[in-house]
Amino acid sequence: MSTGLLVPPMRQTQVFVPELVYFEPDALNYSKGQRIFEWAQQQGLPIHMTTSHNRITNLPGDSDIEKYKIAKRTLVVGIRKTLKFEPSKPSAEYAIPIATGCMAHCHYCYLQTTLGAKPYIRVYVNTDDIMKAAKQYIEERAPEITRFEAACTSDPVGLEHISGSLKELIEFMAQEPLGRLRFVTKFHHVEPLLHLKHNKHTRFRFSVNADYVIKNFEPATSSFYERISAAGKVAQAGYPLGFIIAPIIWHEGWEKGYQELLEKLKEALPSEATSDLTFELIQHRFTKTAKTVIQQRYPKTKLELDETKRKYKWGRWGQGKYVYSDDQANALREFITEQIFEKFPQSSIDYFT
Repeated sequence: MSTGLLVPPMRQTQVFVPELVYFEPDALNYSKGQRIFEWAQQQGLPIHMTTSHNRITNLPGDSDIEKYKIAKRTLVVGIRKTLKFEPSKPSAEYAIPIATGCMAHCHYCYLQTTLGAKPYIRVYVNTDDIMKAAKQYIEERAPEITRFEAACTSDPVGLEHISGSLKELIEFMAQEPLGRLRFVTKFHHVEPLLHLKHNKHTRFRFSVNADYVIKNFEPATSSFYERISAAGKVAQAGYPLGFIIAPIIWHEGWEKGYQELLEKLKEALPSEATSDLTFELIQHRFTKTAKTVIQQRYPKTKLELDETKRKYKWGRWGQGKYVYSDDQANALREFITEQIFEKFPQSSIDYFT
């Protein structure tokens, strides 16, 4: 595998280790809960009990920004009580809930608002219940294939060394003729998943972007080099592979930035990765609420959040968002689409939104 255009980072991105760990009491009735408890003890982490994640209100910090940063390094281990899965179009039929919250600090992330004032990271220990619910959804839609997205509310690869939940889901879905698993990550810690029996029922996707976006808006994630090196390993392990270019951001020199991105992908990926390669393209968007939260949490952000430069688009649930104008969106879509098919003629683009 040639990596002539890629330069290894000086410092390797380390796996996530929280600063605080909370357990809901029922979590310790599960073997996974016990295992994570023992792991936290071995790490020497402060461990607290809480009757509910909603009651965690005393996180340290002298300012809202400091409390937010601590919250992003706080792990809550509990039970997933709601086993009704939310729709996850256009990525999949349903979101499968194995974790909530993310340790990364991507300025643009929609979790900034959907998690509200509680941006800590939650992992669920009752994965057997979650998989039973998934089985019911699969049976209800038979003989159609049912796809499940595991990264709607978190980056599960960044938590796999703690939870082991992706391993369970991958092996479960491998045995389901009509079930498929999908997830996306900005982390490169894929080794625990490389030797699993997946039966090609799991599509492993990496979030990638132009250098400008990664450097300015994606703190606390793996570098581009680390992600692409991991993508090569995933492809060699036989997983179907995909890339999400998101959010696509209009910036000075964007054409060069996205052209170089796809050139680097072509240079780095092994040949077995390109025969069944998918792309998903998502333009940057924001809501008024998101803008307020982002500017509070990242006051020095370079993220462009000027409503006057955007088109207002109504959402399905009556809440609008600001997207690029039709001219800008079309220019982004056409240019990146051409670059993809020029460099990866066998690939497919699932959607542009």
